Amino acid sequence: MRSAAWQPSFLIRLSIALHLSALMLVVVEPGQWRWALGGVIVNQLVLTLAGLWPRCQWLGPNWTRLPAAAAARNEVAMTIDDGPDPAVTPQVLDILERYAARATFFCIGDKAARYPELCREIVRRGHALENHSQRHRHSFAFLGYSGFMREVQMAQDTLTAITGQRPVFFRAPAGLRNPFLDPVLHRLGLRLASWSIRGFDTRIGDAERVKSRLLRGLRAGAVLLLHDGNAARTSAGIPVILEVLPAVLAAAAAAKLNFVTLRQADGDFNSRETT
Repeated sequence: MRSAAWQPSFLIRLSIALHLSALMLVVVEPGQWRWALGGVIVNQLVLTLAGLWPRCQWLGPNWTRLPAAAAARNEVAMTIDDGPDPAVTPQVLDILERYAARATFFCIGDKAARYPELCREIVRRGHALENHSQRHRHSFAFLGYSGFMREVQMAQDTLTAITGQRPVFFRAPAGLRNPFLDPVLHRLGLRLASWSIRGFDTRIGDAERVKSRLLRGLRAGAVLLLHDGNAARTSAGIPVILEVLPAVLAAAAAAKLNFVTLRQADGDFNSRETT
C-alpha cells in the first residue's frame, strides 16, 4: 500500500538540501557565490538527465519490470500506447483474443473522447485502460506541478467517465518527465510505468527489426511496449504492431509466458480489489 504522504526520492531530498545549502553559503559568504551556483547547475543537470531517462528511478517509483511475484508466475506485460486508433486498435484486440493474451492500453484522453466505444471495447475484452495524458503534448516534460495536475487529472476524468474504471497507472508521453510529476501522481493515486524493452515501432518501419528487439527482451517479468497509435508503417503500408504482435505472442506462448495487465501483476491493487 502507498503511504498517506508523498515521500520524495533520495535525489529530490538531496537536491532540496543542496539548494538550501547554496543559499546559506551565499548569505554567509557572498564571495563563494560561484561555488554555490556551480553546485546548483550541476544538480539541475542531473535532474534533467534523470527526467530524460524514461526508465530512471531517481525521481520516484517507476515500474520498469513486473513485481518479483509476477515474474515468478512467468507473467509478462504487453503495453500499447498512443491509442485508441479506429483502424489499428480493433485489429490489435482481435490478435490478442486469438492468443488469449491480456494487454494494458495507455490511452490519450483526447483520442479516447473521440472513440469512446473503442475504449469500452478494450475493457470489455478484459484488457486494462490506463492514463497516457490528455493531449500527449511534446512539451509535457517541461510542465510544472499545476500543469501536470491539469493534464493528468483531465485524462483521469475523461477515461473514468468513458469506461467507469479509474486508471491506476500512468505513462508519460515518450516517458519524459521532471521532478514535479511524482507528487502529482501520488496525489492522484497513480503509479508511473515505463518498460523493460521497446521496439521503437513509431520510428522503425521494418517489422523484423522491431520483432527482434522485443524477442531479445522477452522473459518473465518483462514489460514490453508497442503502439497502436502513431504506429510506423511497413513498406506495404501495414502498421508495424500488426506484423509484430502475433510473433511476440506466439513466442511467449512457446516459452510458457503469460501476458497479463499491469493491474493483474500488481499485488497491492489485487489486494485492494478483494478487500
